[in-house]
Amino acid sequence: MEIASASVVEDLASAGVLRASINLGNPVLAQGTPAEPGGVTVDIAREIGRHLGVPVELLCFDAARKSFEAMASGRADICFLAIEPAREGEVAFTAPYAVIEGVYAVPVGSAIESAVDVDRPGVRIGVKQGSAYDLFLSRTLRQATVVRGDEGVDVFRTQGLDAAAGIRQPLTEFVAANAGEVRLIEDRFMEIRQAVGTSRKRTPETVRFLHDVVEELKADGFVADSLRRSHQSETLLAPPARMGG
Repeated sequence: MEIASASVVEDLASAGVLRASINLGNPVLAQGTPAEPGGVTVDIAREIGRHLGVPVELLCFDAARKSFEAMASGRADICFLAIEPAREGEVAFTAPYAVIEGVYAVPVGSAIESAVDVDRPGVRIGVKQGSAYDLFLSRTLRQATVVRGDEGVDVFRTQGLDAAAGIRQPLTEFVAANAGEVRLIEDRFMEIRQAVGTSRKRTPETVRFLHDVVEELKADGFVADSLRRSHQSETLLAPPARMGG
């Protein structure tokens, strides 16, 4: 087991507790309530605390942007977010522990048949504000327009938009619950690389410690087991990081 040095413990958990920011808005990676959260991010946070030899305090939020803000403002020591350029100015990321997919849902009668069809003039896409797919689409779309809301599927429905963007698993459930009204575009528009993050103010030794712990938990089956326990597919497990990655 990767054991943290005293300098890493002081750098990452100077108050004697590891404060972990958890995004309950991503049901693939975290489930439950703020009082009783569960899922792979919760399990990894507690395991990092075990490696540090300190207790873990879980700070739960309902959106990635709030989880990010907690870490960036110093209220949390680590976060669990998708690797995105817009976040990397503030966050030092490990290699990903899981890879999930961003997909679209569209009205049943839509002419959109594939992900590439979406980026066209006049197409409006509902997204959850500050999510990884909001950041990605805002950075990469050339003709379509992003419309932000607290929930992408809600703004999609209330404003009569052309598509909703989201994570494959919950968007698939949304489509199943609204059969006959919406359908899923099966091909993904992005891979969402989920990683552990901490402040860029941390020392290189601390960032390397987090990287090594994540790689250890991937290699020994911990992450795959945690995904299974939370009723998620172990195929979401990210591959081992390349040397130096």
